[in-house]
Amino acid sequence: MMRDLWLLLLFLPFLASCFSFHKGPMPGEPAQARFTDVDGVRVRFTDTGEPEAKPEPAQEGAPPPAPRPTVVLVHGFASALEVWKPVVPALSKTHRVITLDLKGFGWTDRPEGDYSPDAQARLVMRLLDQRGVSRTAIVAHSWGSSVALAATLQAPERVTRLGLYDAWVYEEQLPTFFHWSRADGVGEALFGLFYKQRADERIALAFYDKKFVTEALVEDVDAALDRPGTVAAALAAVRGQRYAEVETRYRSIDKPTLLLWGREDIVTPLRYGERLSRDLPGSRLVTYPRCGHFPMIEAIAASNRDIAAFLAEGEKAP
Repeated sequence: MMRDLWLLLLFLPFLASCFSFHKGPMPGEPAQARFTDVDGVRVRFTDTGEPEAKPEPAQEGAPPPAPRPTVVLVHGFASALEVWKPVVPALSKTHRVITLDLKGFGWTDRPEGDYSPDAQARLVMRLLDQRGVSRTAIVAHSWGSSVALAATLQAPERVTRLGLYDAWVYEEQLPTFFHWSRADGVGEALFGLFYKQRADERIALAFYDKKFVTEALVEDVDAALDRPGTVAAALAAVRGQRYAEVETRYRSIDKPTLLLWGREDIVTPLRYGERLSRDLPGSRLVTYPRCGHFPMIEAIAASNRDIAAFLAEGEKAP
């Protein structure tokens, strides 16, 4: 610990000035990835079940087919849209499903600027504007849940339902490392020294069953951490997590909400799910035994069944 402190003090002046952001394509970009410009940010997204450009004409006298309801899936911190691969097939049976890499993550740009949940929520809604979506359900994971709540507070008339997996939305959840990183220079030093270190150990903390912590997963995470602008964007996202300023407003959200939680999650322990279920008047909480921070992976069958049924409830409501 003392050695790390001395390193921090020694390299702080250098680290405080060596971070850079990034815009534009990055090495290794997937060949089939779809991108769009959202207010100057190159955003990767998928749109499963999007309406055809020229739909078939309806039979004479028959009403046109109703558009499928939409759900947008929002990933968590240091993650990307691939986390939803186990979920998209289940939801696309009944919904148009949109996923995206938030600003600073996956293959989306890492420009200098605001990375707060409010800013990310505006990015999500502007993408939906481009895709012609006026109302949507939002399903989110971890830090992405704070983005979903921010979007609901910004435009409640556009959000129909919320599904939140292991939400990261309270000031009390922030580790000391994040609080220290708010200080200019100190945050750059801490992230420069430690953010890319021991990724395998941090990933293991997120899973109850360590069989999911594969060598391929660790290699993918390490490769993502090495993309240009990633560390600068991650620090900006951490500095944008000012939940003390907004968490009292959660009680004003009246949308039907399903909270899905891994019972053994040590990243966002279950007590925060219980707290959020009290703060969101229209919510109910379901838990998954022998499951950590990623129910969509460790409890795939049960969590997919629950989120699909919850979204279907919204289509039956008047």
